[in-house]
Amino acid sequence: MDRRATLNTMLGKSKKSQKAVKSATVVTGLDPYTGPWDYELAAHLLRRTMYGPTNGQIKNAVQNGMTATVAQLFNVGPLPEEPINYYFEDDPNVAVGASWVGQIYDQTNISMIRTSRNRSLRAWTAKQFYEEGVSIREKMTLFWHNHFVTSDINDPNFRYNYINRIRTNALGNFRDFVKEMTIDPSMLRYLNGRQNTGNAPNENYARELLELFTIGKGPIAGPGDYTNYTEDDVVAIAKVLTGWRDRGFNNQDAAVEIGAYFTESRHDTNDKQLSARFDNIIIPNAGEAEYANLIDIIFQKEEVAYFICRKLYRWFVFFEISDEVEINVIDPMAQLLIANDYEIASVIEALISSQHFYDELNRSCMIKNPWDFVFGVIKETEIQIPTDNLIDYYNTLRLLFNTPRDLQMEYYNAPSVAGWTAYYQEPSFYQLWISSVTLPERMRIIEGFLNQGVVIQGADNAVVDFLGIINALDNPFEINPMIDELVQLFFPKDISQNQKDYLKEILIPGLPDFEWNVEYSEYASDPTNDNLANSINNKIKNLFAAMLTMPEYQLS
Repeated sequence: MDRRATLNTMLGKSKKSQKAVKSATVVTGLDPYTGPWDYELAAHLLRRTMYGPTNGQIKNAVQNGMTATVAQLFNVGPLPEEPINYYFEDDPNVAVGASWVGQIYDQTNISMIRTSRNRSLRAWTAKQFYEEGVSIREKMTLFWHNHFVTSDINDPNFRYNYINRIRTNALGNFRDFVKEMTIDPSMLRYLNGRQNTGNAPNENYARELLELFTIGKGPIAGPGDYTNYTEDDVVAIAKVLTGWRDRGFNNQDAAVEIGAYFTESRHDTNDKQLSARFDNIIIPNAGEAEYANLIDIIFQKEEVAYFICRKLYRWFVFFEISDEVEINVIDPMAQLLIANDYEIASVIEALISSQHFYDELNRSCMIKNPWDFVFGVIKETEIQIPTDNLIDYYNTLRLLFNTPRDLQMEYYNAPSVAGWTAYYQEPSFYQLWISSVTLPERMRIIEGFLNQGVVIQGADNAVVDFLGIINALDNPFEINPMIDELVQLFFPKDISQNQKDYLKEILIPGLPDFEWNVEYSEYASDPTNDNLANSINNKIKNLFAAMLTMPEYQLS
């Protein structure tokens, strides 16, 4: 499936017509981009690294230039403040307005406390998307959440501990990150590491450590041999990882600290023999340091760098990795990662600053995931959610957290250890986000945001300021430049003249272009006139509804 065919699918064109389109080959590489820098390219960068940039953020990126904008994306600042108890008054250990992180559960009402903290965590998670600013950290946090998957961990403290570890390491050292995740309490529970003992080794985490987290399988070379590792390696590595357990799950004892601990008596103290895929290395007993020694051995293999670089490429650029891309992009990315001792920021920065990233064929080829879609609508239409009332703000964010779930992407609950299928299921990949179920739901969400706004319990909804958006454009008086500006804001590429003519008909049906200038000028000269304002407002609302329900809006 080539990039043009992705759009054809969205537009409902037949498979026959798709086959008639020759696959386009992208031959650009990782060399730094040095071409013209304009609104479309700046929007492309921010859409791929953020959740819905505003018109103002894109304009600032144009003015600042690519290099400064990329630097701003990586200037992530301090970690966000901890989630708080925002409404539940019956928690004896945490007052309303205070952080519940690390606090115990009262045994008399543990279920209600856990419910309130889970709600708080969901609202706090959505808050990071909404308040991200010009930063790549949240996009990378979701990337790693899809990489180091845990799910069904019903303890908000464990969930927060897990996602905080991911956010902390999102742009750091990949090798160190793998070490931390290997003994993360949520991971120990999710992949049965806590049940892995010398007497009864459990291979779940060992298998995923190789297949999904570090080196990947590679082509099958023979029975039990996957090129990059063998079944014998899985068995041996499971023994290396024995002895670790989590503590503090649904903790009710203030003397217990949430974390992981090692028990020597549960550890296999024998030597572990790896296969020829790892140079027949023998791993001697090293107690609680043995797991880290193992990961150092895995990272001696260059394929680890290639494996993670391919995943980063699919996250930021496109799902198809051709032979040309492997040679011109993946190979230099992997070698750069190795040269930088697996510091992950180095390769992401090189990728999103490259000729390849800005190649025309790498724009408008990705279907937005549900979080991109939901927060893209909110932020591109600049819906301002009031923050003055803490309970209302958190409740609103909690409801927004649930919206991507209806589009089959629930945070903290990926469908399998491999993550969301759109990032690994060949040959469809991102196209799996659009179906007969999810597309009508996306249309319903757009209609709701444009007509009712974001629902705020107990207060007026946060609505789109249609007039404010139009008034802030460079030339709202002239219909063609105005539509061109909105096309750049909402779509990753220009659209056809026929489509623009269709949009004009919404504003001035059957009338010449100058009629828009007349009508808008009348409003601009008397903006407090409700009749004039309402007329323009309704036309712009209808224009936005048409644009945001076009297939092109689903693309990034």
